[in-house]
Amino acid sequence: MIAFWFPGQGSQLAGMLGPWMGERIVRETMEEASDLLGWDLVRIAQENPEDKLNRTEFTQPVLFAMEMALVRLWREQGGPAPAAAAGHSLGEWSALAAAGAFGFAEGLKLVALRARAMAEAMPQGGRMAAILGLGWDEVEALCAQASREHERVWAANDNCPGQVVVAGHAGAVERIIGLATEAGAKRAVVLSVSVPSHTPLMQPAAERLQAALAHANIQKPAFAVWSNVDARPHAEPEDWRALLVRQLTEPVRWRGLVEGMVRQGLAKAVEMGPGKVLAGLGRRIARKLPVVHLDGPEALARAAEEAAREAEHG
Repeated sequence: MIAFWFPGQGSQLAGMLGPWMGERIVRETMEEASDLLGWDLVRIAQENPEDKLNRTEFTQPVLFAMEMALVRLWREQGGPAPAAAAGHSLGEWSALAAAGAFGFAEGLKLVALRARAMAEAMPQGGRMAAILGLGWDEVEALCAQASREHERVWAANDNCPGQVVVAGHAGAVERIIGLATEAGAKRAVVLSVSVPSHTPLMQPAAERLQAALAHANIQKPAFAVWSNVDARPHAEPEDWRALLVRQLTEPVRWRGLVEGMVRQGLAKAVEMGPGKVLAGLGRRIARKLPVVHLDGPEALARAAEEAAREAEHG
């Protein structure tokens, strides 16, 4: 069984479209997205003017469009549909769009709304940081220590053994970085994310997204899509309307999700997006699981051809 994995915020990098812009379908997809939103996604991805690529309201639509461009290129190259898909945070939207749960235009507009709602939910800004070398329970206890009545931090992503991402008010995140270091963490790294995702601070954004999703045309996915919220696959559109809202305020259970996929027979994953964050997490969760990193069109063509051969031979 092969799966697509779609990365989320934090995987963006200025110039990330460079290796792909020679491919017609990638250019056309990015141009289509730019026309739909009214701003130049290619320029933001390539040149990062005014640091827009690291601002949530721009990061999320750019990543979604790029990831869908790679899905389209995969199909053009003859790559088979995966048996399953999952995405980390924002990447979950790409996973659903790849599975046909909603169209590209509708998905892009919903992602843009989600991104704006998240940025506006906390205009004074928040912070996220990766704590390396401590377990989930240890980090949750440190979050309680670092939090104050009006300045709080939460464990937000269970990424892999020994890597927990925290999010919250900037002051509380600074405090937990110090506490984690004292508690024996190997490192604590501030992430390039401008909002405290997957915490109760995103409740205003969740309410706006819920209202938009009530009118969205969501179909059953054509293949299994796994949720960040409960680390399980879901098929019913009404389930996804609720899960996409819950995902904004609840932790990402990536470690449990990958473990569940492996238990159900996952043999290989393809990281369908920029960077290799998910490939690295995959190695920490399931050491023997191959995760294909796509660093350019040649790598994608090879992976698509190999997947087609494997599908043909059962």
